[in-house]
Amino acid sequence: MKLKSVCAAIASCAVAAFSIAAAAGDATPGPATPAEGQATPIRAVIELFTSQGCSSCPPADTLLKSYSDDPSIVALSMPVDYWDYLGWKDTYASSRNSDRQRAYAKARGDGAIYTPQAVINGMVHVNGSQKNDIDNAVEMTSKDVSIQRVPVKFWQERNTLNIATGPAQPGREVREATVWLGVVQTSAMVDIKTGENAGKSLVYTNVVRDLTPIGLWKGEPLMIQIPRGAVMLADTQKSVVLIQEGRAGPIIGAAWAGLW
Repeated sequence: MKLKSVCAAIASCAVAAFSIAAAAGDATPGPATPAEGQATPIRAVIELFTSQGCSSCPPADTLLKSYSDDPSIVALSMPVDYWDYLGWKDTYASSRNSDRQRAYAKARGDGAIYTPQAVINGMVHVNGSQKNDIDNAVEMTSKDVSIQRVPVKFWQERNTLNIATGPAQPGREVREATVWLGVVQTSAMVDIKTGENAGKSLVYTNVVRDLTPIGLWKGEPLMIQIPRGAVMLADTQKSVVLIQEGRAGPIIGAAWAGLW
């Protein structure tokens, strides 16, 4: 299934599911079950904007793997397409990822767009190959968003993906947030033939093959259900849900779910 058709299918299914959930009333998540698969609370989301055509990116790609081993961190590889002209077309790049990176730069107001760039919790950016900088950003931003954190449960039941969020914490200012659904390939190895990384075999972790907005959180409990078949792509193994203020603001909720 092509990415464009996947996006359309997700959006169509999500609109129907969102309408049903809204009419059903209270969607407060119940007690977690083993099938929901998120025993450790998420404290940080790291998005690495990278490119197979970028000679300084491989160390950052390797570093991202170490963060993916931490169950409290959602580590995502977001390949961009704007370096394709250098002689190698990134096999996983998406213009949607490039647009997302530009949206972050616009929201921050600094205009900083480069690779490897790690965006932490949707709030700050650092060089994606600098572990100390990433660790400091994780520590700082996780504290900033902790009081805004929205509980999210994301699980598969039969052939349905279920997303349930809790309400806003008492006393906090509610800002409308976008619910994103990402389809993820957990690992990929690419032999680079030309360009700045010619001759290298590069390994990528948690490659986001598609990221689509599927609903809005407005401070109340929310339930969204999507047929698993609508989001399946070849070589993908799991999905991620992100709750993000606006379209490029702080990420205030996140969870993983398997597709198999």
